[in-house]
Amino acid sequence: MSRAADLEQLAEIELQREEEDEEQQSGTGAPSAPPSSSDSSHPYYDVARHGIIQVSGDDHYGRKQIVFSSCCLPPSHQLNHQRLLEYLKFTLDQYVEMDYILVYFHHGLRSSNKPSVKWLREAYSEFDRKYKKNLKALYVVHPTNFIKILWNIFKPLISHKFGKKVTYVNYLAELREHLNYEQLLIPTDVLRHDEKLRVAQTGGPPPSVKTPPPRPPLPTQQFGVSLQYIREKNRGAVIPPVMSQTITYLREQGLRTEGLFRRSARVQLIKDVQKLYNLGKSVNYEEFGDVHVAAVILKTFLRELPEPLLTFRVYSQVQELLSMESSLWVSRCKQIIESLPEHNLTVTTYLLSFLHTVSQQSLINKMSASNLACVFGVNLLWPRHGSVSLSALTPINILTEVLIEHFHTVFASCGLPPQETRSEEQCEVQSDRVPQ
Repeated sequence: MSRAADLEQLAEIELQREEEDEEQQSGTGAPSAPPSSSDSSHPYYDVARHGIIQVSGDDHYGRKQIVFSSCCLPPSHQLNHQRLLEYLKFTLDQYVEMDYILVYFHHGLRSSNKPSVKWLREAYSEFDRKYKKNLKALYVVHPTNFIKILWNIFKPLISHKFGKKVTYVNYLAELREHLNYEQLLIPTDVLRHDEKLRVAQTGGPPPSVKTPPPRPPLPTQQFGVSLQYIREKNRGAVIPPVMSQTITYLREQGLRTEGLFRRSARVQLIKDVQKLYNLGKSVNYEEFGDVHVAAVILKTFLRELPEPLLTFRVYSQVQELLSMESSLWVSRCKQIIESLPEHNLTVTTYLLSFLHTVSQQSLINKMSASNLACVFGVNLLWPRHGSVSLSALTPINILTEVLIEHFHTVFASCGLPPQETRSEEQCEVQSDRVPQ
């Protein structure tokens, strides 16, 4: 028997042993019901309904977070694994042109639901450079000996460069250091398993720690505070300084940059720029020589607002778009936008005017209204509680695409303050004027 076959057999034995140990500890091997997609028109409904793959917003640096949950895999005889592979590629195809990260929740993989090693090999071989190039990190959560044995099986196939992207995470709390934890869709089974691991490690439940009250924001704070707070602390400035500065710079320097808003930037550099803004210091984007820094800062600013720019109130209205005829989307989106509070409406108009301009250069920058919607949708709207599921993301992206593609129609009755109009004229963008 070859070494590979030996390892496969060892992996199978190890998985069964882990499964038996877990059943003895919990008293049952039955997982809870996974989240499901109720959209039966989905081209991969047979797979999507299990909630195995989810897109959980962006991390702190604008990279899409894509989650694969093993505990949501049904028994193998109930799932066509070839369809699972096709669905995974279908999902990734929407995001692989931009930087993204993968989170793999290993808990819940069992002998009864695991894909074969042969299938895993075929899957890895099908993920060509298109998928691997912009994958910035792969987090393997709750790894076991089975994972370590599997890694040895695949080691000859995995490049050193790809191997450096893999991070093992033993406890969910460790994920907070790496990504936007609050946006993650974590199955209940995984949360319970993590709690058991922590109790086993400490010998008892964690002690209750009294959380100190949050520090009041600095008067100069720009990130993580409301639009109203920024306006009050910046002499009534209608457009937040972070937005006006990044958009002005990107209008002048970034419109012809291929993949604008799809790339990330150095994590420490983004932190440094945020710190400068929060301390009320000036930021000169020319110094960085990289338009993607300003692009990431703009997305980060939107994502860290306590309430999304489009407000929590309209979230349910946007989710209803899928139940409407597509011919009615523009008029309905116009109604939704016009219902926004005045300040949010002004800032939204300013931002969407710019994104419309970016889309007008899509032959050069490859950022069509649809591509921009995939990037910005989840940064403009999210629910008050929990995170955005893959199925809930579709209407959000539809709304964003409509706002960009049909900007002049949707915002026909919305005007900008005079000072913002003058700023537009200075940017030498002849093809885009905000309606007055």
